[in-house]
Amino acid sequence: MATTSDLRKGITIKLEGDLYTVVDFQHVKMGRGGAFVRTRLKNLKTGVVLERTFKAGDKIDIVHLEEKSFQYIYREGDTFYFMDMETYDQLPLSIEVVGEARNYLIENMNVNIIYADGEPVGVKLPNFVELKVVETPPGVRGDTATGGSKPAKLETGLTITVPLFIKEGDIIKVDTRTGEYIERVK
Repeated sequence: MATTSDLRKGITIKLEGDLYTVVDFQHVKMGRGGAFVRTRLKNLKTGVVLERTFKAGDKIDIVHLEEKSFQYIYREGDTFYFMDMETYDQLPLSIEVVGEARNYLIENMNVNIIYADGEPVGVKLPNFVELKVVETPPGVRGDTATGGSKPAKLETGLTITVPLFIKEGDIIKVDTRTGEYIERVK
């Protein structure tokens, strides 16, 4: 077991049965009393970021992760199927393991499956994906003075905010970390 002095950005810890990645940490020493470590942790499955404070010297459980290259094949109900790029074996993953990554998965996309202790615990996407807009209201001429925006439904079912000039059938680049529109692809 490690202690709070071993905390670093990017490491993964097990806390209350869930896996969290350390987004940020700060060691604080008060004038009176003991020191403590203030952290921001991101849940690997849900993506929720929470703040947690540990006393200096508290025991923490550091988890070592492995990544393996897979290709997303298809979805059947709440099960997602991936193909191992080395052995060509298929790996079925539940919707709980796939998590928010399901909003960006398109067939034949290369992803990394994250393993902790030999078990798949998540899907790591590329930072940017190109998705097709399948439904969006038309942009109204004259509304562009304020740099307006509108909702757009993508081929994966995800709805994001896009500029008014985007229309149905356009291919757009989306940041998978934030879910934000980046640019229209030519």
